[in-house]
Amino acid sequence: MADVNMFEGPHGAKPRKVFSRSNILLYGTLIMVAMYYLLPLYVMVVTSLKGMPEIRMGNVFGPPIEITFEPWVKAWSTACTGINCDGLSRGFGNSVRILIPSVVLSIAISSVNGYALANWRFKGSEVFFTILIIGAFIPYQVMIYPIVILLREMGLYGTLWGLVLVHSIFGMPILTLLFRNYFTSVPEELFKAARVDGAGFWSIYFQIMLPMSLPIFVVAIILQVTGIWNDFLFGVIYTKPDLYPMTVQLNNIVNSVQGVKEYNVNMAATLLTGFVPLAIYFISGKLFVRGIAAGAVKG
Repeated sequence: MADVNMFEGPHGAKPRKVFSRSNILLYGTLIMVAMYYLLPLYVMVVTSLKGMPEIRMGNVFGPPIEITFEPWVKAWSTACTGINCDGLSRGFGNSVRILIPSVVLSIAISSVNGYALANWRFKGSEVFFTILIIGAFIPYQVMIYPIVILLREMGLYGTLWGLVLVHSIFGMPILTLLFRNYFTSVPEELFKAARVDGAGFWSIYFQIMLPMSLPIFVVAIILQVTGIWNDFLFGVIYTKPDLYPMTVQLNNIVNSVQGVKEYNVNMAATLLTGFVPLAIYFISGKLFVRGIAAGAVKG
């Protein structure tokens, strides 16, 4: 009878309290961090949908009484950026023309570099890798004037292809590090088996490494798209006014001293400029996490 009583009553793991001290601290911190980032975004969205008379009433956090998309249309097509009044549309086209070749070129070369450093050790490979790592941490400001001289001698200063070259070169060190660490985490037996079967450098790269590398490619694309699209310094230095990227155009709209300051147009222009990196994050966020977890930043 005593043995039967031993198995009566609740058993198993003790249920955790929903409102425990640790949960309150954790979710409270997450909510505060989310509010810190989402509140400015909310203000930007509601301000961009208001007319100027409503904005002058001073109700910053209130939703728009009458929704209008005129600020968005003006920011895109007619807002003045200095002497030109064609909005962000021209800057958007320039940014796309800069972004696509820069991302493709830098990721293609960096993936091959990382693959070679991880699987095809050659004499001086460690020295080469050390130089790349040092290059990843050199401040951009140190290299600005030497690059101006270099691009001028090459005949690329003030052109989109000159800016593409700059973005590609500056993106290679950190991307090579990511690809090298990722390919190092791939089982070495696969590489050795392919070598035994007679596969060469490019065969292993295209037939084995690339199909397994979607997560790290997504990580590289997100990093490059975000960095290149949000760049202001290189765009304003290495291009001419008619080739300015979207961020430079945004700066010219927001800091324009002509006419009345239109806060709704400024907010709409800011949201339009940030749409591309935000869309990339939302579309490929899960793959980004997979790439990080699969060894993208392991040493």
